[in-house]
Amino acid sequence: MSAKNCTATAKLNTGATIPRLGFGTWRSTEADGYNAVLSAIKDGYRHIDSAAVYGNEAAVGRAIRDSKVPREELFVTTKLWNTQHREPAKALDQSLARLGLDYVDLFLIHWPLPMRTERIKDDNLFTVPEKENGEPDVDNDWDYIKTWALMQELPASGKTKAVGVSNCSVSQLQRLINTKNNKIVPATSQVETHPLFPQQEMLDFCKQNNILLEAYSPLGSEGSPLVDEPAVKEIAKKYNIDPAQVLISWGIHRGYAILPKSITPSRIKSNLQTVELTIDDVAKINNIHKEKGEKRINDPEWFTFE
Repeated sequence: MSAKNCTATAKLNTGATIPRLGFGTWRSTEADGYNAVLSAIKDGYRHIDSAAVYGNEAAVGRAIRDSKVPREELFVTTKLWNTQHREPAKALDQSLARLGLDYVDLFLIHWPLPMRTERIKDDNLFTVPEKENGEPDVDNDWDYIKTWALMQELPASGKTKAVGVSNCSVSQLQRLINTKNNKIVPATSQVETHPLFPQQEMLDFCKQNNILLEAYSPLGSEGSPLVDEPAVKEIAKKYNIDPAQVLISWGIHRGYAILPKSITPSRIKSNLQTVELTIDDVAKINNIHKEKGEKRINDPEWFTFE
């Protein structure tokens, strides 16, 4: 069996179609981000995931324009940073200006943690503000539920087609949905998901509530440590594919969107190619976290996961 370009799609609760294999841009510098996104689109990716805090929206937007692929054929995501929870409409306008786009397909609350801006130096909103004692400067007079009340008004503007959340726990997502006067169920819940942290509870919750789970760091984040797992290497050898392709195929098999990231042209191309895993293959990968224990890779000191 040879790997083939993944063309799987999903339907959001808005009715929109989203490619289930997207291209992540976290930790891509401006130059790397431009070249990587341009390569990705030329190789066939049609789903690009960005964020204001990544510092590369301008490069991502330039690559989208230079690709010459019609805008309506691409699904583009960006995210609201912690320091702009009180004004998501303004933040979206600023992201669109940096991207050079008229709209994005999806706008996410990046983290459910609003932060104060009074101590920020040089108007650098894309940071984690700290108090004098070094603790994160959390905006305790605001919370993500208030942010969501503002976020859900944005699709009517036409500047984003859908809104969702990222880095929420199941309880936080449940609280948001159950809030009085809530009008929109998030289209997506983007979370760290890989064989060492499979997020089964979140996946089940999303399926029950018609929310699409999106997996970032599907290879285990920087350095792709999961490609060295014996079970993953064994399956890769069986199909004569890369271990990364095994991990991406596992995510596709589980039924969510997956966002691998690379700046290497050959890796960008191969990451788009997947195979159909057998039930036995999937079981072997599912067993990794049971043997090694669950491990979250992206665990910032300034955020406590509920």
